[in-house]
Amino acid sequence: MRRLDRVFALPYIKIWLSLLLLAGLIWALPLRARVVLLPGAVQPAMVWPRIELDPPIPQPGQPLQITIQDAAALPNVQLTIDGRAKHPSKWEITEVDEAPWEWTWQIEAPSSLAYDLILYHHCDTGCIERTRWTVGKQEEPQTASTPTKLGVVFANLERDWHGKRAWDVELTYARLADVDHWGIDDLAQRVGRATAAGLQVIVRVDYDQGQSLPPPDEQAALIEYLDYVRRLARDQRLRDVYALQIGSGYNSAGANSQADGNLVTPEWYARVFNGYGENAARTDNIIQIVRPENPNLRVLVGPVQPWNQDQNGAKPHQIDVPWLNYFNTLVAHLDASAKRKAAAGFPLTGPDGFAVQTPGRPDAPELQPEQRALEPLLDLPRAEWGGAQAGFRVYRDWLAVINAHETTRGRPMFITSTNTFTPDHPALPAQNYPHGWLNAALQEVNGEPQVAALCWFLDFDSSGDHRWDGFSLSTQTGELIEAEREFDALLAERP
Repeated sequence: MRRLDRVFALPYIKIWLSLLLLAGLIWALPLRARVVLLPGAVQPAMVWPRIELDPPIPQPGQPLQITIQDAAALPNVQLTIDGRAKHPSKWEITEVDEAPWEWTWQIEAPSSLAYDLILYHHCDTGCIERTRWTVGKQEEPQTASTPTKLGVVFANLERDWHGKRAWDVELTYARLADVDHWGIDDLAQRVGRATAAGLQVIVRVDYDQGQSLPPPDEQAALIEYLDYVRRLARDQRLRDVYALQIGSGYNSAGANSQADGNLVTPEWYARVFNGYGENAARTDNIIQIVRPENPNLRVLVGPVQPWNQDQNGAKPHQIDVPWLNYFNTLVAHLDASAKRKAAAGFPLTGPDGFAVQTPGRPDAPELQPEQRALEPLLDLPRAEWGGAQAGFRVYRDWLAVINAHETTRGRPMFITSTNTFTPDHPALPAQNYPHGWLNAALQEVNGEPQVAALCWFLDFDSSGDHRWDGFSLSTQTGELIEAEREFDALLAERP
């Protein structure tokens, strides 16, 4: 009788599961496990999903067929193989009652003899892990344990990090979500390698190339951007990301190149970030999208471009210059919105921190030649700018704004872009980097507890864009040969 019950019940269970999946009532099935596949090992008969490798002991570079069967109808399946995302070559419904769904991959076996295979589903809206297998024996990764504020944009993962838990800033675009390099799959691969190396990763999220955030009042663009941020927060391949940075340099015309004069204002940025200016009950903003999906993922306000005068702000800072007025207005709006949300019963809608740009100015006319390398340690107030800092210590101007508002006071600052280039001076870092400048910059921020990171722009651009060679530590062009040696030496120092 039990056998008959099982035969009649299974088709109905399958039908109900399929209907629930289609209706969106089942999001992630509870089974998740790690299975180690060793030569000669036999999988337990009733463990689902099941995997078959052909050949069973693949050699590096050898054609490999991977077949996975599962009892669950998983939509939008993806398999990561040694961190690289692969979509199935085919899928089908089989005659096997216990596990009727089957997916097949035709690939080239990885170069390593030991690697992870991870099965994900719902990858169109943010990959959810189903199960993982380890092929061969793997040693536990050696994770870096010594913190440092030092980091880079676009980390060269072949670099020796000397056991330091350094910082890495990566970049992705909402409108390029599924393209090579800038899309979510390649991002997940880079993040996985960086976190395996012990780095703390901040992901900068832009709307499109040349357009940092969706243009003001363009609702379709806003929905597209928010949907992508939700996808990033939900994607379990990105679970180890430290923070999302929302845009960069959006006060400048250059970061609004698709907007035809419709520039991102402080009001619009605050609306996108935490719902400023909207009904307090609305949750269509970055903070209230990320928090439910991944409460451990921090959200940082993206950097305002210093010394840029393309826009001003309605709430002047005590130093009355456009970039500080813009930033002061933005932070005031974020503060007001967070308080209004809290009064409506939505706590924790303020930013987790601020990303900032702090370019150095070693060629400043105020400096003597012997002071060039010490520039981060020196004040460079400009009288024509009302005393605003003209060099690396612009970070102190940013801090003054952050700490002037109740809900942002004391929030950590992350310098996610620094080097020795300023837009009003033609010299690239490869031409003007003074040996010792990075040492001075790290010394300066190590003395400021509110600054959490100091990231050089950039280390290595793996997209193949050679426009940045004059900024790249790993390319080692001109004076950057010395900068790269100095960066490595600072990493190697004992705490």
